Amino acid sequence: MMAAFTTLVSRTVVLRQRNIDTDQIIPARFLTTTERKGLGKHAFNDWRALPDGSPDPAFPFNQFANASARILVAGRNFGCGSSREHAPWALTDLGLRAVISSEIADIFRSNALKNGLLPIVLDDAVVDELLDNPGIELAIDVAARSVTLPDGRNFTFPLDTFAQTCLLEGVDQLGYLLKQLPAIERFEAARDSNPQRHATLEAAHAR
Repeated sequence: MMAAFTTLVSRTVVLRQRNIDTDQIIPARFLTTTERKGLGKHAFNDWRALPDGSPDPAFPFNQFANASARILVAGRNFGCGSSREHAPWALTDLGLRAVISSEIADIFRSNALKNGLLPIVLDDAVVDELLDNPGIELAIDVAARSVTLPDGRNFTFPLDTFAQTCLLEGVDQLGYLLKQLPAIERFEAARDSNPQRHATLEAAHAR
């Protein structure tokens, strides 16, 4: 069960790089587990350390000021590369709930939505402004499909209805289907109580 995602107000953490692929998000050597918990410490692993192995103080996720940030703003073509679901697992375990970019790879976007991570695509000019102003506070409204900047400007983003419903209800695809179980059982009970109608429907499908 995922946590319901209705609104979020958070500071941003910024990675200006373009074409951040899934191997940079979570290197392949950390894919030996099917456990989601604990992957956050390996997110962007190869960018976090200096050549001597010590933490790089310049890397945004090593900075204390960004510890509470829940929104990542990244350069164009975020999440490209392989389809590993570990990438959104690592980001959510890191504490992120949304990623904003001017382009997000389709497979990563699909995996993110299945795991409660909201991929937001905004126009280049808006993303460039966010990249130039790290740490500003944004307000995300999933129901309205909108992002609001501190000065009140509001921008909408694309989000299909099914993915939006799953986020708002805090369920994945399987969880959504399981929530429909009572309705399915009622339908089956009504069908079984009317065998003539059931036989007619079966005959129609057989044609």
